[in-house]
Amino acid sequence: MEKNTLRTSMKQQRKSEPQNLILEKSVKIKERLLAHPDYQKAKNILFYISYGNEVYTHDIIKHAFQTGKTINVPVTDVESRTLHISQLSSWDDLAPGAYGILEPVKEKQRPVHFDSIDLIIVPGVAFDRKGNRLGHGGGYYDWLIGKLPTVPTIGLAFTFQIVEELPVESSDQKVRTILTEDEIINCL
Repeated sequence: MEKNTLRTSMKQQRKSEPQNLILEKSVKIKERLLAHPDYQKAKNILFYISYGNEVYTHDIIKHAFQTGKTINVPVTDVESRTLHISQLSSWDDLAPGAYGILEPVKEKQRPVHFDSIDLIIVPGVAFDRKGNRLGHGGGYYDWLIGKLPTVPTIGLAFTFQIVEELPVESSDQKVRTILTEDEIINCL
């Protein structure tokens, strides 16, 4: 299946999931993440901030604050089609940014060097069991993961987002692990 067709179909399926099911499944995924060795070892974590019907990360991020993890979040640079990383001090520092996704407001951004990140929590529209991921089509996370090839990456997805095989391009970057409400998929 072609990327855009699959992307549209998956987004449609995700959108049709009832909100209570999204939250219920997200709690199971959160529990898997909190118990994962890569997460437990990590001090400086780059989280995506969920929107729409993505795996809900807001509670995971709030929990990470409470347990002393350093929370970092992406800030989208639409012009250069790249992501900057900003340390997040408080949930109150967030406002809708590019694409309507929550980001730290300009005056609250605290730039972080890529080298300080020791775990990346990655969103995706679909994944396959080899760690290939289909994003929203901007290439932002492929660019970011490519910058940090040795940093563990964990993709969060619902079981229905796991497909047999994804079409892959040379710029696509894999994730090491995928967590769903039903399983842990070790990809590498």
